[in-house]
Amino acid sequence: MARSDKERIRLSREKKAEMAAALKGYFLSEREEELGDLAANLLLDFISKELGPAFYNEGVADANRYMQERVEDMLALQL
Repeated sequence: MARSDKERIRLSREKKAEMAAALKGYFLSEREEELGDLAANLLLDFISKELGPAFYNEGVADANRYMQERVEDMLALQL
C-alpha cells in the first residue's frame, strides 16, 4: 500500500544514521551477521514505512487515553 507524503514518518539525517547503526549493531550481536550501510538503510526504510505507522498510532492512542484520564481527574474536582 503506497503512503502519501503526509503519512510518512520523517526522520532527520542524523536520527536515520543512528537508527541504521543500531540495526547494524543488532544484526552483528544477535545474528553474528554484518549488515552493510545499504542493507541497514533499506531495512530501516521498510520498518518506517510498513511498521512505523502502527507504532505511531499506538503512541497516539496511548496519549489520548492518558489525556482522557487527566480530564476525568479534573472533572472530578467540580463542586
